[in-house]
Amino acid sequence: MSNIRITKQFSFETGHALYGYDGKCKNVHGHSYKLSVTVIGKPIIDRANVKFGMVIDFSDLKKIVKEEIVDQFDHATVFNETTPHIELANELKSRGHHVILVDYQPTSENMVIDFAKKIISRLPEVIKLHSLKLQETDTSFAEWYASDNL
Repeated sequence: MSNIRITKQFSFETGHALYGYDGKCKNVHGHSYKLSVTVIGKPIIDRANVKFGMVIDFSDLKKIVKEEIVDQFDHATVFNETTPHIELANELKSRGHHVILVDYQPTSENMVIDFAKKIISRLPEVIKLHSLKLQETDTSFAEWYASDNL
């Protein structure tokens, strides 16, 4: 049986700031992110299985990504917990804002690494994460490939 890749796309809105950066992104701002999640596996061959012919049910993949990423990051502001932005983060939290503190600079590159770890931890053993594409703008994106991270 052939390995097949399937992809599901997601969208979410997230704010962030890059502390210490020398450009405009040092300021708090947001993006309409688009995340493409591609997994690889063999279609189920058991005719008695309700998922017969599927690598993974799109709704099962959606549940994983929604719980681990979309529900967490949508309409949140992300700051590196080891920068002075922590003061702003605490102020926003005290006013009821959804703030996520991470141990990395919240660039698309680092976010896609974080997302890969979260998704991998939830996938069934027979399904592997093949790649992620996190699009920050219409013309800018970061990609993660399993083959680059062996």
